Order: sequence, then structure tokens, then C-alpha cells
Amino acid sequence: MIKHFQVRMFGVFLAILLTFAFSFGAMAQEKKSLYERVGGYNALAAVVDDFIGRLVGDSRFIKFFDGHSTDSQKRIRQHIVDQFCEATGGPCIYTGRDMKTSHTGLKISEEDWEAAARHLTASLDKFKVPKTEKDEILAFVTSLKKDIVEK
Repeated sequence: MIKHFQVRMFGVFLAILLTFAFSFGAMAQEKKSLYERVGGYNALAAVVDDFIGRLVGDSRFIKFFDGHSTDSQKRIRQHIVDQFCEATGGPCIYTGRDMKTSHTGLKISEEDWEAAARHLTASLDKFKVPKTEKDEILAFVTSLKKDIVEK
């Protein structure tokens, strides 16, 4: 009788343990950072490179890139990659200026903002970033709008 009880209790204990293990695994999966979910540094850099390529290829944005040396353009690109990396929970540290300081005087309009947002969305779509992650990235970028668009 005692052995039967012990076997039953061991079975109950094992079921509880397995339930906990599966729940913990699901929780660990849910706790992945946005950075991990989008594929890490190289994936973010590919999206940023495509996005910048789209901006540079759009005549409305030429005024924002003209006059920058190749070195300055590379630095701008790296700042954007670092900013996205940090914002998504990656290991990077954004060392650039705040958005208000770096965009004041550029006269970025609401129309410019909307066009840039379409380009970023197209880049995210090109790399098949899932909707949830895309929405999180776009929410981060939208949080910067008040400091970028001049009224």
C-alpha cells in the first residue's frame, strides 16, 4: 500500500515538474528581447541599410544628405544601427545626440515624416519582420517624432 502511494505521489510530482518545466520554457520564450526576435545585430543593420538606401534614392530626401562626406554618412548610418540595437534590447549603446538636437533646423515636415515611415515599413516588410516586431519597432520610431518633425 505504501509503495502504491509512493508511486502515485511520484507520478503527481513528475506531472507537476513537467508542467512547470514547460511553463518556464514558454515564459523564457516570451521574454526574448525584440533584438533577439528580429534576428540580432546583422538583421537590424540590414534593415537600416535598406532603409537608408530608400531615403537616399528618394529625391525628397536629397536635401538631408547633400553636403555630408562619406565618413559622415557612415557615422549617421552607425548611429541609426546603434539606436535601433539599443532600443530593441540589444547590447549596443547609442552615443549620438538626442533627436531634437540632431534634427533641429532640418525643417523635416509631416510629409517628410510620413514618406520616411513608408520607407522604413517597406524595409521591414522586405526582410519579412513579423507584424508584432514590426509594430514594436515602428512604435519606438514614432516615439521620436515629436523631436524630429518641426511644426
